[in-house]
Amino acid sequence: MKLNYKEIGEGKPLIVLHGLFGSSDNWISIGRSLAETRQVFLVDQRNHGDSPHSNVFTYEAMAADLKEFVIDHSIEKFDLIGHSLGGKTAMLFATQHPELVDKLIVVDIAPKQYPVHHDTIIQGLKSINLSLLKSRADADKALAKFVPLIGIRQFLLKNLKRTPEGFGWKINLDIIEKDIAEVGKPLLENAVFDNPTLFIRGGMSNYILEDDMELIQAHFPASQLVTIKGASHWVHAEKPQELLEEVNRFFT
Repeated sequence: MKLNYKEIGEGKPLIVLHGLFGSSDNWISIGRSLAETRQVFLVDQRNHGDSPHSNVFTYEAMAADLKEFVIDHSIEKFDLIGHSLGGKTAMLFATQHPELVDKLIVVDIAPKQYPVHHDTIIQGLKSINLSLLKSRADADKALAKFVPLIGIRQFLLKNLKRTPEGFGWKINLDIIEKDIAEVGKPLLENAVFDNPTLFIRGGMSNYILEDDMELIQAHFPASQLVTIKGASHWVHAEKPQELLEEVNRFFT
């Protein structure tokens, strides 16, 4: 699959993968900062952003998409950052192709099984009647019944797009709903990546727990964990400067 992307800067290649319900736009500010010293690719994963939709929504497919992207752009060796959904794609890709990935950064996700916990968000998004929708304000009002935090609603509603008929979704909402259990799948037991790896978690997030460190070390023996205080799961949106400092420290 030919993925949509944004390319910024020159230097050693760095690929960034967004999380569930996200897109490359979520990382544009951080991407610009990183692009001061390197070539940055901000990629839309399948069924997200402006990349194509597909009835297949698995980590295996998304890792294969990334491999195709790397080949198409003649990238021989690169660093890789993935957040949440993108973090699991990045972990799988790195274990499959360690010869291509120099350093890996995983933001607020562990290689473990997660229970389905996006039901309310999906229900809220599907409650918005696109055929009758007149404005983004109306969409926000409808979504507020399911998602009380305005910051999360603003993030989710970036997936609305204008169409000749009115409004539509950038994300493939029906397939995401159908295969949402795939999002929680763990990394395969024998998957190992020996190169330097940094796990970054939000101090207010419960996605990476102290109990997860043994599993993380089993898959990524050269890994370390840092915690960014005051951040929840959306570390890059809530604490971008602190995240940048940790990323630059790790890469240099």
